[in-house]
Amino acid sequence: MVDHMSDWLFGIAAALLGLGPKPGPTLTRFEYAETHMSSHFRIVLYTDREETARSASRAAFARIAELDAALSDYQPDSELARLCGQAGGPPAHVGADLFDVLARSRAMSERSGGAFDVTVGPVVRLWRRARRDRKMPAPERLAGARALVGYEALRLDPKARTVRLLKPGMKLDVGGIAKGYTDDEAIRVLKRHGIDRALVAGAGDIVVSGPPPGRDGWSIGIASLEPSRAAPSRFIALRDAAISTAGDAERYVEIDGRRYSHIIDPWTGLGVVDRCGVTVVARDGATADSLDTAVYVLGPERGLPLVEATQGAAALIIRSIDATVQIFESRRWREIPQAGPE
Repeated sequence: MVDHMSDWLFGIAAALLGLGPKPGPTLTRFEYAETHMSSHFRIVLYTDREETARSASRAAFARIAELDAALSDYQPDSELARLCGQAGGPPAHVGADLFDVLARSRAMSERSGGAFDVTVGPVVRLWRRARRDRKMPAPERLAGARALVGYEALRLDPKARTVRLLKPGMKLDVGGIAKGYTDDEAIRVLKRHGIDRALVAGAGDIVVSGPPPGRDGWSIGIASLEPSRAAPSRFIALRDAAISTAGDAERYVEIDGRRYSHIIDPWTGLGVVDRCGVTVVARDGATADSLDTAVYVLGPERGLPLVEATQGAAALIIRSIDATVQIFESRRWREIPQAGPE
């Protein structure tokens, strides 16, 4: 009893003298943005020192630029471009980042039965011109490009860290996974700099770590099929997770009265024609980014089983057929906490 009374009296004295537990540092929100991978990358973080925020964000953007140099298919001197230049030749040794991205791409290709296919590059290039000229690719050119597509012709040797493209003329396109992977890496850099409450967004791909102070998660809006006309009407709360959306809302072309998405169906070589938006939540950005592309190509009926089979993943699919909007939710999507606008 005496010991308890002594502890109680000491606690009062300590509080009066200002010796009791001190409140943690006040965390301030900092936001930075740069352009990489032809996209707007944004970093939002919380810390108690502006100097820490600046140095951490600089390091994260440096990592993003490093990955851009490795993974870009627009830069002729990127590591990816150099690898494609050796298509049809012997195995080529590549850096750890490019190999990791290709290994993860190959795994998603196998899991999706080819709905996600990193070798779709030749067809993607044809459709970039088609969107610019508003003309269908010439049938013979499309057939030639399709003949180069097939993830089975992408050979990886993990021990030697080499990549071989079996067919001359093969082109890789990592656009369906690169930004999610890059967001993951940026979050890792921020954590190494002591930042454990952050958001990294590369275009429509977002990865978050711990939530903002006093909140259960980051409030993320779910885009509608026409985001330019309507602001998000639903929001979810995310922490230590990733979210990615695939759709044709902003990148598409109309040819002869038909709308073609920028996302290519590897089996047909055509832009997907269904009006659809797929939002995937996963444990990491690379999974969310590649999975939403696969589900977008597969459609709800075949895509949702793939989501359910992916540990920790959830999906919301909004599809419009003849002006009728259909909504599909995976089982785990219903378990995600809802939120309000930030």
